[in-house]
Amino acid sequence: MLYIDTPRWPAHGRLWAHLISDVSVAELHAFAELLGLPRRGFERDHYDVPADRVQAAVWLGATSITGKEIVARLKAAGLRRPRHLSGWTVVSRAGK
Repeated sequence: MLYIDTPRWPAHGRLWAHLISDVSVAELHAFAELLGLPRRGFERDHYDVPADRVQAAVWLGATSITGKEIVARLKAAGLRRPRHLSGWTVVSRAGK
């Protein structure tokens, strides 16, 4: 099943929502393609969705839930990928 939260995260002059699947990343990528989202919108375990595409996601079958529910459903499905496990490295600027 696919879920989307309320767009409330500002970036690039817009508000953004999160789109997830509690089944698989493959299902998420397929739905995002259907919705017309670029692959660069995928971040570890979700797609960032601009506010103007949220209603289309719901029309196509995504269920609207809260941001807290997004995290809970990802964890329950074993699909949560926290930033520290994503291969990103943090460079310390201490002492500079």
